[in-house]
Amino acid sequence: MSKLAPTSIKYMIKAHIKAKGVVEKPDIIGAIFGQTEGLLGSELDLRELQRTGRIGRIEVNIKSSGGSSEGDIIIPSSLDSAETALIAATLETIERVGPCTAEIKLLSVEDTRSEKRKYVVEKAKVILKQLTESGLPDTSEISEQIKEAVRAEEISSCDGLPCGPNILDSDEIIVVEGRADILNLLRYGIRNTIAIEGTSVPPAIKKLCKEKSITIFVDGDRGGQLIAKEIMKMADVDYVATAPEGKEVEELTKKEAYKALREKIPAELFKSGIKKVGKKPEVRKGERPRIEKTREIKRDMKRRPGIFRKPSRMPGPPKSRPMLKPDERELFKKTLEELVGTRAACIFDEKCELMGKVPVTELINTLKTTEKPYAVVFDGRVDSRLNDIAKFKGVRFLIGMDKDRFPSPIAVLSKRDL
Repeated sequence: MSKLAPTSIKYMIKAHIKAKGVVEKPDIIGAIFGQTEGLLGSELDLRELQRTGRIGRIEVNIKSSGGSSEGDIIIPSSLDSAETALIAATLETIERVGPCTAEIKLLSVEDTRSEKRKYVVEKAKVILKQLTESGLPDTSEISEQIKEAVRAEEISSCDGLPCGPNILDSDEIIVVEGRADILNLLRYGIRNTIAIEGTSVPPAIKKLCKEKSITIFVDGDRGGQLIAKEIMKMADVDYVATAPEGKEVEELTKKEAYKALREKIPAELFKSGIKKVGKKPEVRKGERPRIEKTREIKRDMKRRPGIFRKPSRMPGPPKSRPMLKPDERELFKKTLEELVGTRAACIFDEKCELMGKVPVTELINTLKTTEKPYAVVFDGRVDSRLNDIAKFKGVRFLIGMDKDRFPSPIAVLSKRDL
């Protein structure tokens, strides 16, 4: 006799039996087979269905008490719904079990697949909740991963050192400490980089320093400062850029990276102890910062503290707007190009000789105490306030990277005008 596989069970027939007398499980099963035989034809004969595995083993739980018996009958079925219903209905036709009268009442026909469906639905809810909580990857995150992989492939090599793809084509080179710095700067479109990969200066860096304009871009810690000084001892460096204090180049945001590069300072100023234009120089014991004219101008300010309170002594504004001579245009254009990114200002006299070079943050105070300034060229934007000071000091030419619009008897020029 075949046993019905649990996975193939579709329905479960449940019935209740009451018998007047003491009966046992074999008696009840025998009555079911015997009294339903031929009732529905040979195709739905219980013995044949059970032999072929379409009806499972009949389970009977019976208890006898006080001369009567009562219990439950369970019949598993893999037949379709109509055939199963017919089999279930035949149970109520049984009237005797052995010598005892009996009554069988159908309780239910349960679809076991509904329980499976219920389980599937509940399990799907749990899975969906886990997916929602974990979160699907964001499109921008996937895009960034792809870009990161592309940037890694863009890193090339120059004499064994990792570098950006534009290292040979660019006239200006940014020297960083390691490969991770190059990757981060590539993220922001800075492609003319090369890494020294250590503390010693490789021959390739020395060679590039002779051929191109070099900016060292180091971390904002003591290690970065030492590396910058080591490179400057061994190679001809033009500028030094430093990451914000306590940060490394590889972890900078786009805004921080570009700001640090804009605020780069000439290598000579860095050697003298200045780490950033516009701030007090950091000077080691025994060193003296070389800031052109700054100390002399400050001493002059102390000797004549009331000079700006006496406008009658100041020269008046020029009567007509002056025009640049060809040699002056060439000089001022070259000076402005050299000042890009330095945040510094150069003051010239009537002979176009340099009177002094100061941080832009000190330009106004310096102009107030400078005698007969002729031209001012600086890395910044010309505004009306600076124009007013320059006008009262008799400045003829005020030249910046950009300018605001305002009427002025002074020749106010921008980089584009030159």
